Order: sequence, then structure tokens, then C-alpha cells
Amino acid sequence: MNLHYHVEGEGDAIVLIHGLFGSADNLGLLARSLKEQYKVISVDLRNHGRSPHSDSFTYQALAQDVLNVVDQLDLPSFSLIGHSMGGKVAMAVTSLAASRIHHLLVLDIAPVTYHVHRHENVFAGLQAVNQHTLHKRSDAETYLSQHVIDPGVRQFLLKSFAKLPEGHYGWRFNVDGLIANYATIMGWEEIPPFHGRTLFMKGQQSDYLLPEHREAIQRQFPTAKAHQVANTGHWLHAEKPETVNRIILNFLQTA
Repeated sequence: MNLHYHVEGEGDAIVLIHGLFGSADNLGLLARSLKEQYKVISVDLRNHGRSPHSDSFTYQALAQDVLNVVDQLDLPSFSLIGHSMGGKVAMAVTSLAASRIHHLLVLDIAPVTYHVHRHENVFAGLQAVNQHTLHKRSDAETYLSQHVIDPGVRQFLLKSFAKLPEGHYGWRFNVDGLIANYATIMGWEEIPPFHGRTLFMKGQQSDYLLPEHREAIQRQFPTAKAHQVANTGHWLHAEKPETVNRIILNFLQTA
């Protein structure tokens, strides 16, 4: 599995890992801030963006994909920043290469299994679009809007609606593969304790990181620190980019 990725800047390496339905560009505001001081590697996870599709979609496989990228770039050490599902991937990398990781930053996700299906309407909208051969993004939004009410969510999803090699437009991510693996995406298998520098960032209004997750975090990341970003939801890095970027830069500069 050779992931699509792009590299910006020079310095110590930082890998940015997007969440479900995303792509390397989703953390672009953060990449622009970091590339002034760091070498920033933004990846498309398998089944997303321009990376290959696969029926296998476990966190161990995703973590190995990321590790393969840093090995291809011949990077002996690196830091990881992951949002949502990408945060789980970043956490899983610690079980494969703990000694190589400088800093781990997890944005608004916990190392636990989530039992609520959060994306039924999204999957319904994606499948509705797939039932048609389309040549315009506006047509895709028409079908998507029948299931996804929030215009912001629609615009986020439509970033991955593009012209395919076959000539028509379609989703870059593997819709069927993500549906088939949704239980795994929402799940989690506990990993050995990682004692490196770790920061969990929570959006104040988000319910992805809750007090009931503290014990699971402490078991797996015993030295972790936490920071809550006021007046933000799950997309804290997009809602308050300057604040989040400042917090991240301060943490990366801790020895």
C-alpha cells in the first residue's frame, strides 16, 4: 500500500493525518503554519483521497501505511498529528514505532470504541450520489442534500468529489469499503502504554472526548496532557485555526 502524500518545508518531520471522509488537504491550515519551521508530510489514508483502495481497513494496517511513508522518506524520527479517525491512526503508530516518535497530538478523539452510529445520513447521501453518472459537482450536491442537511458537511464531503479516470465524476474515497469497515473505524483495540510526549486536544462543545474516557487515555498514554479549546466543536482546527496552531506549536517546542 503506497499512500499518496506531499511534503512541505524543512526541519524536524511532522506527519498530518486526516479523519474519516477527508484527505491530505483537510489539515492545510495547520500545514501552512507548521511548514515555516518543520518538514510537514500530509498523507491520504488508504480508501481516501488519491491513495489506493483496499478491503482491509484496520488501525494496525493504517498505522503501518503511515510508517511506510516515513520509511520511504528515510526519517529516523517524527511527530504525529491526527484528527478524529486520523488521531486513532496516529495513536496506533505508537504501538509500531514508539521510540521514533517525538510528539503525539490527538485532535478530538479518544482511544476507545464508540457505540453510536454517527454517519448514517452521510453514507446514505454518498450512496445516493453513486447511483447516478454525474458530470457536475452541483448535481452531486442535489442528491447529497436529500440526506445531509448541514451545508458545511456537504461542502466538506464534496472536496472529495472529483473527475475520475473513467471520465465521469465520483467520490475519491471508497464508499463501499468504508461502510463495510465502519464498525472497525468506530472501534478500538487497546495498545501498549506510550510514554512519549502526548497532547489530547478537545473541542469544548464536542462529545468525542469526554470525562469517561480519561481512564482509557491514562492506561494507554500515561504521560498525556490535555487542552480544551473554548467554543469549538469536533472541527476545532478549522473553527479556531490560530488558537489551535498556537497550542500545537507551543507543545511541539517542549523538550
